[in-house]
Amino acid sequence: MKREPIYIRIWSFYLEGFREMQLGKTLWLIILVKLFIMFFILKLFFFPNYLGKFAGESVKEEHVSNELTGRAITP
Repeated sequence: MKREPIYIRIWSFYLEGFREMQLGKTLWLIILVKLFIMFFILKLFFFPNYLGKFAGESVKEEHVSNELTGRAITP
């Protein structure tokens, strides 16, 4: 009798376990909704695109370099 490869057995183990869950599916849905809120909704409000106003890559690099060195020098 030939055994299946380990990655197939691991995949079927988790797939079968997920199918049998009752409360777990609801918890995974809550986790996914929270991740969506954290990474997509909050990004829009708290992390604006400051570099979008610069035209080229070299201008963006210069701005980031000046900001990093300026903040490192100033206590």
